[in-house]
Amino acid sequence: MKMKFVKRQDISKKQEVSIRIIAIVLAFIVMGILFVTLKCNPIAVYISMFKGAFGSANSIRQTIVAAVPLGITALGITVALKLKYYNIGGEGQIIMGGFGAALVAFHFPDMPMPVLIVLMFLSGALFSGIWGFIPGFFRVKWRANETITTLMMNYIALKFITYLQYGPWKDPGSLGFPKMPNFSLNAVLPNVFGIHIGWIILIVLAVFVAVFLNHTKTGYEISVIGESENTAKYAGMNIKKTTLIAIVLSAIFCGITGVIQASAVEQTLSTEITGGVGYTGIIIAWIANLNPVISIVVSVLFAALLQGGSFIQTAFGIPDSVSSLLQAVILFFVLGSEFFIRYRFSKGEENNEEKNKVVNEV
Repeated sequence: MKMKFVKRQDISKKQEVSIRIIAIVLAFIVMGILFVTLKCNPIAVYISMFKGAFGSANSIRQTIVAAVPLGITALGITVALKLKYYNIGGEGQIIMGGFGAALVAFHFPDMPMPVLIVLMFLSGALFSGIWGFIPGFFRVKWRANETITTLMMNYIALKFITYLQYGPWKDPGSLGFPKMPNFSLNAVLPNVFGIHIGWIILIVLAVFVAVFLNHTKTGYEISVIGESENTAKYAGMNIKKTTLIAIVLSAIFCGITGVIQASAVEQTLSTEITGGVGYTGIIIAWIANLNPVISIVVSVLFAALLQGGSFIQTAFGIPDSVSSLLQAVILFFVLGSEFFIRYRFSKGEENNEEKNKVVNEV
């Protein structure tokens, strides 16, 4: 009797959720074994992680602040992945969004806050949109591999900001330290319930993406093109135009992340504003199954993992590498669960019975 994997014809939502939950539980069990070898009580470690992320009003605020860039970036990546466009350039687009915000903030520091912030978002959207349009144009015009071109754009953006940080935009009052000036108070996003308004922007954008992808003509065309360009051609869709719209919109969302991080978190521009969010957003969008609402939930969980991981380093004296390993193991198991969602174990005899049924029906 042979055992092999066969592709599932269909799977219920209940089974899909169950497989993902089992994957997460297995990840925590594996890491629990590691904590035991480090002479730490795994249950105590996990409780401390939860407390570090949600144990106080301040920790909850910090978790939400960390979730905002993850969620908005994931929304941008979701739009691109619907098109089967693999936008690896989120990091560069975030940086250029921050650049657009800084360009306005540095040149018009005394402008009234509402006007200044709106201009910062418009400028960030413009520059990040351009940054996304360039590899998108190459994809549409010459079928260039976007994985390579968007990744290359990341390095260009990073080196450009490094040049500004060490050169033209270097703060004269930094005593030789390579940093840019801080934004004026008018250029800093206001707080709502003790948290910057980025969390409200995240919710609004999630609703927008859900409506855009599921209830608009362009959103429907994006899904069709992602599934089959031949079908889209047969239906008379303008593939190039729709593709560019999706690609630029994806980049603009990432750029909005850059504006928020530069204004509300860093309150200046630096090469550190991304914090790897551009890459993590890809994972979040994938785990959320390209669902904008679920992306918010997954982003909060990821942020909790980051905050809790930092907390247990102090509480248990666990090295930073172990905290990073915990995140990696959970990601590995969750992503690995996608295989079991798409495939199942099958016996050789079962396959023969299915073939016999088909033959008898014919």
